[in-house]
Amino acid sequence: MIDFDELRGLADDVRTFIQMSEDQALALRAVIAGHDVVLGIYPSAEQGVGLHVIKGDELLRQIANSNEVGEYTHTAIAVHNLEQAVTLKALVA
Repeated sequence: MIDFDELRGLADDVRTFIQMSEDQALALRAVIAGHDVVLGIYPSAEQGVGLHVIKGDELLRQIANSNEVGEYTHTAIAVHNLEQAVTLKALVA
């Protein structure tokens, strides 16, 4: 089950970290590089909260297929919409 409150909290922490950084682009790259799974979280008219995997597709697929819960790190980044999450994923690929 997805804990949207946890994801919102993570996204708030990431937003604060990036805003307080002198080099915000470097801070964003550091957040993405520092986690195994990064989710883009955005408001969705249909679902309330939308999610898009920015990093970690393959790891999530492995977990889903094996039913093994391994050790991995995750975070969330608040984005305005799905298109912004897709663009961010393409930029870090």
